[in-house]
Amino acid sequence: MTKFFPTVLIALLPILTACGGGEILRYPVPAIEPEERVNVGFRTIEVREVALPRYAEEEEIFQRIEGGALTSTAKTLWADDPARSVTLALARHLGTLSTATVASEPWPFEERPSVRVEVRVEDMLADSDGRFRMTGQYFVAPTDGRRGRDGRFDLSAPIAPDSGIAGTADARAAVVLDLARQIARDGLR
Repeated sequence: MTKFFPTVLIALLPILTACGGGEILRYPVPAIEPEERVNVGFRTIEVREVALPRYAEEEEIFQRIEGGALTSTAKTLWADDPARSVTLALARHLGTLSTATVASEPWPFEERPSVRVEVRVEDMLADSDGRFRMTGQYFVAPTDGRRGRDGRFDLSAPIAPDSGIAGTADARAAVVLDLARQIARDGLR
């Protein structure tokens, strides 16, 4: 009987978990395309994996509430790994904004990229004032001996009223596009 009881519990675990609390919803971040073009001074650009704060690395979607605390729920998740998703979106935007060949790391081509872009995010979440915020610093490191550049960013986009988490995803997409514009305009010329 003692060997049977743990086996029954293990077999029932998926059923007990399924009954325990509702559906998990995953939210994709929409792909938006820039309409403008920016002249950049590099032919090939590698985007390193974006470094996110611990809470923003999670699948859970965090929000800042009144008083400054961060909260999330295990029932609403990003559809993709946030660092991967932001990195890929940033590379896609830089490629669309410019005529450069752009790829995220690892660099897929035999020839080295002419520049590497690294982004370190300090804060990335929906704020209690109805805006999605992203702050941090970016680094542009040419591989051809030219001087590197860096810049700080403090970006935000409004979250449409009554749009819920889908509105948060839309605002996150807009902020990442704004970051790509800033890097292309100020860091890659």
